[in-house]
Amino acid sequence: MLHLRLICPPSRTNEALSVLEECLGVTNIVVLPGAAREPAGDLILCDTARESANEALSRLKWLEDEGSIAIEHIDLSLSRVAEEAVEEAPGDPDDAVVWEELSQRVHNDSRITWAYLAFLAIATQLAGIGALQNSPILIVGAMVLGPEFGAVAAICFGLLLRRWRLVIEALRTLFVGFTIAIAITFACALVSHWLGWIDITNLNINDEVKFIVKPDRWSFIVALLAGVAGVLSITSGKSSALIGVFISVTTVPAAGYLAVALAVGDWAEVAGPVWQLAVNIFGMVLAGTVTLLIQRRVWPQVGRPSSH
Repeated sequence: MLHLRLICPPSRTNEALSVLEECLGVTNIVVLPGAAREPAGDLILCDTARESANEALSRLKWLEDEGSIAIEHIDLSLSRVAEEAVEEAPGDPDDAVVWEELSQRVHNDSRITWAYLAFLAIATQLAGIGALQNSPILIVGAMVLGPEFGAVAAICFGLLLRRWRLVIEALRTLFVGFTIAIAITFACALVSHWLGWIDITNLNINDEVKFIVKPDRWSFIVALLAGVAGVLSITSGKSSALIGVFISVTTVPAAGYLAVALAVGDWAEVAGPVWQLAVNIFGMVLAGTVTLLIQRRVWPQVGRPSSH
């Protein structure tokens, strides 16, 4: 379930309460008159099933300007009325997409931050070392560490709702992030090459990681499946499934391979990782956007009770 904390102007408190009382799946409603100070107003607390959140939030949208809305996830709720509220709500909690929550998440993930750049740069360097050392373990580690799917999800969300500014910002985040990560990895690999630690032969004896530079129909299919799984994991709140998405796609490994190939002058291996990177991103964006479209069109029509 979700916990809602609302700050409402006293003149519209009854209106907000009516909305909450009419929505199936909303319970544990508490009103504290005049408790809020900034902004000033009445404090309303309640719990809602995930399936009911979209209706309640859409009907209380005016509180964004006139008050405040905050949402928290409830990890444990020991309450019979809460169980009954979930049963009353249509659908199943794991299938519900809270669109306001998703909107805020993808907006946050579409921004360029120091943490994003650092994780992507470290992941790309790990991938580069994995390619040079013929180490699938390092390649998998780089996949898990890469933070790029947040920006991919933002592109999908922006395309779905035609928020072109979000799409452009997320594309810029991907482009700038991978450019900086490749540049840093290239510089480190170039220094290693000058020191005699690595040379072009390192890329000629790495058969176990050659899949990084050989995009084919299977690369595209994997990207499609990863896009679907990634979107489902962030919309349903099952973030643990996102780890599987990271391990499935080879965006970061392709970037790392590209950087070291440039550093050692293996020009024949440059085109492969570029295409692999493009195929993975395009496939994830395509599948992710279609998945969100299906969720947005199908979910409101689901009316079966929850089962526990």
